[in-house]
This record gives sequence, C-alpha cells and structure tokens, in this order.
Amino acid sequence: MATKDVFLALGLAFLLLFHVEAHSGFVSFNYAGNGPSNWGNLATEYKSCSSGTIQSPINILQDNATLNTKLHDLSRLYVDANATLINNGFNVMLKFEKSGGLLLQDGKNYSLKELHWHAPSEHSIDTQLYPLELQMVHESEDEDGNVAIVAILYDFGNTDPFLYQLKDSVAQLAKEHCSRDEEIQVPIGPIRTKSLKRHSRRFFKYVGSLTTPPCTENVTWYILGKVRKVSKDQVALIKSSLAPEYQNNARPIQSLNERNVELYDESK
Repeated sequence: MATKDVFLALGLAFLLLFHVEAHSGFVSFNYAGNGPSNWGNLATEYKSCSSGTIQSPINILQDNATLNTKLHDLSRLYVDANATLINNGFNVMLKFEKSGGLLLQDGKNYSLKELHWHAPSEHSIDTQLYPLELQMVHESEDEDGNVAIVAILYDFGNTDPFLYQLKDSVAQLAKEHCSRDEEIQVPIGPIRTKSLKRHSRRFFKYVGSLTTPPCTENVTWYILGKVRKVSKDQVALIKSSLAPEYQNNARPIQSLNERNVELYDESK
C-alpha cells in the first residue's frame, strides 16, 4: 500500500476519536439569524466585526486599483507536508502539522499554517462573486506574528487538482456531523502543494481583516488575479460537510473606507 493510502486509512479509521471541543472561550456565530451584521455584539472580543474600519472581504474594482511597480511577484516556496482536515463547524480547513512552506514578501518570511474554503467567494472583482474561494493563511516567522492571506477565486469548470487529492477525506468528513462547539479532525498525512504555487503574474494587495470572528485587523491580503476552475461536484462536497446554516459561509462585502488597493501586473 502506498504511503499516502496508509495515512488515509489511518485517518479514516481514527476519525471518531478526533471529535474535540472547540477552543475554550469560543462564542458561536453563524451566517443566518445572528449573522455577520450581529457578530460584533456576540462577544467583547468580536467588537472589531462591527467597529473595525479596515474589514474584509471587499469588492475589488480593477480600474481603481493602483499599479505599484515596486511590488514583487509572490514568491511561494510551498512543500509537501503532513496536514489534518478539520470541520470546525463553520468551515472546512486544512491545518499543517508544522508548515506547508513559505511566502516571501515585503522582506519577511511567512509560514503557511492553514487554508480553508468559503462558498460562495467572499471577495468579488468588479462586483462579481465566484462559487468558491480558497484562503491560504500565513504567519510571519518573526516575533510580530503578522498574518498574510493569499486568496484564490474559482469559477465552475474542470476539476481542481488540489481538492481532488482530498476527495475521499472530505467525503468521509461529510458523513460526520458536529455542533458549533466541536471539531471533527481527519489526519491525512502528506499533502501535495504543487498546484497551489503556480506563478502569479497578477494580484491585488490590500490591508484588511480576518473574515470570521474576531475579525482581527491589519491582515495583509493578496487576491490572485487568475481565476481558477473547480467542478460543481467539488464545491457541493465541501458544502455538504457543514450544517445547512453554514453551507453559504461568505461574509458580506465590507466598506472600503478609502483604503488603497494595489495592483501587481507582471506585464506592466
């Protein structure tokens, strides 16, 4: 049996052992009822969700983006790494055991810690939303612990190769159910990251926030300009892992508040 198959088999076999309680102090939130407009009232630590002035996601108007010739290509040195697939109640997340590699930008090394999916997309380009958005969360390796998120937007089309390798694990995750204060974890061993580190000829950069509570600000966002393809079945499978009130887990567009959106364009 191949190494990857061994990890998958072990992960599925021990799935039920990884029902765990959410982090202490976690306050439940959702996308309906007490939805995004009320997040800031749910807990003191969530106040930025309503009072913050540089919140995410945003609508990116391409004609209004400022071309910055001093920006550099996104140097992403991702590696195959052990990871765990997690249903935390409000999204499906892949968390790396140590690091999935590095993002080199602005003179800093950012370590890839986790990635998660939102359906439909949270960011829009020229008011167009997409069926799926993948957000790759990086943390700087210095003591500042700054966060940088690289987002990929997906339209319907061919099968996405990165999600394809996770299909059996996601399908198993979809068979289980957890409450909002629990997690289900599936250890799945080494993940191939090659399809995530394609050369980026164009991207948008701005400063915003996390898109889920506590909506922490001063997060640097990189929205890739190339829209990739994902199959309808893949999007449906991701959504089927979540309870109905979380299957459309996109926070509404937030006010830009005079922020500047920068554009990197290799051709210019």
